[in-house]
Amino acid sequence: MKTLIVLLGPTGVGKTDLSIRLAQRFCTSIVSADSRQIYRGIEIGTAAPTAKQLSTVPHYFIGTKALTEEYSAGQYEIDALQVIEELFLQHDYVVLTGGSMMYIDAVCNGMDDIPTVSDSIRRKVQDIYQNEGLATLQSMLKQLDPTHYNKVDLCNYRRVMHAVEVCLQMGKPYSTLLSHRKKERPFRILKIGLNRPRPELYDRINKRVHLMVESGLKAEAQRVYPLKSYNSLNTVGFKEWFALWDGKIESEQRAIELIQQNSRHYAKRQLTWFNRDTDITWFHPDDENAIIQFIDS
Repeated sequence: MKTLIVLLGPTGVGKTDLSIRLAQRFCTSIVSADSRQIYRGIEIGTAAPTAKQLSTVPHYFIGTKALTEEYSAGQYEIDALQVIEELFLQHDYVVLTGGSMMYIDAVCNGMDDIPTVSDSIRRKVQDIYQNEGLATLQSMLKQLDPTHYNKVDLCNYRRVMHAVEVCLQMGKPYSTLLSHRKKERPFRILKIGLNRPRPELYDRINKRVHLMVESGLKAEAQRVYPLKSYNSLNTVGFKEWFALWDGKIESEQRAIELIQQNSRHYAKRQLTWFNRDTDITWFHPDDENAIIQFIDS
């Protein structure tokens, strides 16, 4: 049976190198499930595969979108499944790897069909956010959809805005459109989680941030600073530099410390999300032989 090997785990754990070795062993390609590596021009800050790594095995969804393009997990589901289907015509295995929880869920479980929001409603909600702030949108969501209000990350303004937009577009609560029904896929899904002891993982994250800085992260952030309002750049590694240049952070050293801190917090959130999934079998990244035996079995 055709098998999708899903290699997942927190940022900095070591997915990239292992995914390449697995793809080589099973003579296949890699489908990226990273919602930021899909954008061009921010390769350092997103720890995208290097040119050498990309030349080793075929990769999909790396640097395929402009920073100004809007892209969603729902669209990724459509695009990724099409690529995976085409790859299965030639391969028995395909490797899907990344740490973007929504992208992985989109491929493995499917997304609900959420209606397109009209430009007029989108502008209306955007104006409310800019003129009255997030608190007003939170209050609107509490009134329009108390169920979703109690579940959504209220500090994530884009998710709050999107929920309000859909409520206004449909005239009914956003939560009523979320079926949470898992879609059937015509292939086997094998979920392999990578993790390390917390001190080891955090040390790797801290060192990786320093390596990014040495590789030119600041200059990369400066190049894209004029585009800071786009969702593609609402991410760790860039928003800290933007905050520095906007006068919200006092020094470069503090910006770097915040990138490390926010990266560690993101890793913790990823693990919390992934730990809810009982289909994941966990390994230390160094247990490569055990991982291969697991796939073969």
